[in-house]
Amino acid sequence: MNNSIQTIPLLNLAIAFIPALAGVGILIKWSLNPGVASYALLRMLLQLLIIGYLLTFIFGAESAWMIILVLAVMLFASSWIALRTIPARRAGMLRHAFMAITVGGGITLLLVTQGVLDLEPWYWPQYLIPLAGMIFANAMTAVSLAAERYFAESSRGVEYQEARNIAMAAALVPVINSLFAVGLVALPGMMTGQILSGISPFIAVRYQVMVMCMIFGASAISTALFLTLIKQAAAETVPAGAD
Repeated sequence: MNNSIQTIPLLNLAIAFIPALAGVGILIKWSLNPGVASYALLRMLLQLLIIGYLLTFIFGAESAWMIILVLAVMLFASSWIALRTIPARRAGMLRHAFMAITVGGGITLLLVTQGVLDLEPWYWPQYLIPLAGMIFANAMTAVSLAAERYFAESSRGVEYQEARNIAMAAALVPVINSLFAVGLVALPGMMTGQILSGISPFIAVRYQVMVMCMIFGASAISTALFLTLIKQAAAETVPAGAD
């Protein structure tokens, strides 16, 4: 068995854009503003090209301060993107989102890298950065869903505790669905990558269990903290349409 990962030629990679372009075509046909999806695809391509060069440099530098800077940028970006759907409240909520993702994601990242994996050195970028990306991205999505649902409920006059509970439940739906689906419907990214690289499926399963636990934990902790932090701000905010 060949355990090396197959290199994808650029021409072959272009084939992957066929279904993506078909999706954009459907949006055009149905008059659903394909500009956002087209921009997202282009931005994805540019971001991944840039990050490929950056990661090559970062992995070679082996600098703890550089890793800390990268994590700080990831945290700020995830906090900003989490509130994309509520721009009117972004300025006031940004610090809450940042603190929630930093605490919830940071604690989880620390436990995984220093407790489960026991990285040496602690800033080993080949592990730390990908794991941080998974943790912060999922915490970001959960906080985003919670914020959108919370403000939707509070604008209808729902009291804080009920709106908080509804938002928390809604935010965790994607994560809980992934827990149900893993191994039955999908083989997640880390497990798939390890199997493709020739790692034993039994070892890959251990890593995936770690990943699923850290994603659920970071999402739940970050969302709960965010919803707790905005309680005071919510009390000072008059719901939309209220006199």
